[in-house]
Amino acid sequence: MNRIYLIGFMGCGKSAVGRRLSFLLKLPFYDMDKEIVRQTGKTIPEIFEQHGEKYFRDLETQFLQNFKNDYCIISTGGGATMRKENQKIMRNTGLVMFLDAPFREIWRRIHRDPNRPIVRQSTREEIEALHKARYRGYKQTAHITIRTEFRTLRQITQYAAFQVNRLKSERFDLN
Repeated sequence: MNRIYLIGFMGCGKSAVGRRLSFLLKLPFYDMDKEIVRQTGKTIPEIFEQHGEKYFRDLETQFLQNFKNDYCIISTGGGATMRKENQKIMRNTGLVMFLDAPFREIWRRIHRDPNRPIVRQSTREEIEALHKARYRGYKQTAHITIRTEFRTLRQITQYAAFQVNRLKSERFDLN
């Protein structure tokens, strides 16, 4: 088990933490959404508009199944954890860290982002309901939950690095 997966709702900081954690741990970083865009040649909104959400979720599963790099950090899409198959792949191939941010902070970050198709098509109440519905899946999948409220990006990243280093000698082979 050599990968580090960052999971959580859209806007919780997975990509930002992943980039910084990559630097600290000297491991390559992959953003699942950006890799899917690169592989398909389409933006996330284009994929949703042309093929629908199920197709996009299938692409996320294929990414997890076929990804070759063992020693890396991967920030997942916000909905990737909702499939049991994805949960199993992540838990069996790496350390899963849930970045747990309060909804009010997430909403502040995402509500005007044109690259989030679900946000563009939904009300705040609908997004909050989605957050609540996904929360349990994040908790079930995670080996470690990192509360992000009242912490800086630097503090979150340093805590994640501390947890990885602490676990290196135990169950996880992250050398």
